[in-house]
Amino acid sequence: MKINKSIIKELTEYLNEFNLNEIEYTEKDIKVKVSKSFGSNITSVKEIKSEIKTENIEQDNISGTEVPSPIIGTAYLAPEPGGKKFVDVGKKINKGDTIMIVEAMKTMNHVPSPITGTVKKICVEDGQPVEYGHTLVIIE
Repeated sequence: MKINKSIIKELTEYLNEFNLNEIEYTEKDIKVKVSKSFGSNITSVKEIKSEIKTENIEQDNISGTEVPSPIIGTAYLAPEPGGKKFVDVGKKINKGDTIMIVEAMKTMNHVPSPITGTVKKICVEDGQPVEYGHTLVIIE
C-alpha cells in the first residue's frame, strides 16, 4: 500500500486552520486519521480554566440574572464587524431582545434576553471564544 502524503499534509493543515485536535478521512477501503499531541496543549487548557474561575469570582460581586451561553462558540457583540452593539452597560432591554450572537460552525445564533431589565455587566469581549454555560451578561 502506498501512502498518499498529500492527504496527510492537507489534513494536518485543516487541524491547524480549524483548531482541531483530530481529523479522520475515509475513502473506499483507505482510512487516514491525523491527531495532535495532547501534551503540548495541557498548559493552555489550565490557563483557560484559571481565567474562567477568575471571571466567576468577579461576577459574584454584581447581583442580577446571569445570561449563560447556550452553546460553545465565538461571542459577537454586534451583528457585523464595526456595527452598533446589541447592548451596552446601563441599557434597558426587554425580554426576548438579542443581547449578542454566538457563532458555532458558521451558524450565527442569536442569544435572547430571558428578562426585562438593565444590563449591569458584559462579561465577554467581541470575538471571544465561550463555553456552554459561560456567563455572557448580567441583567438586573
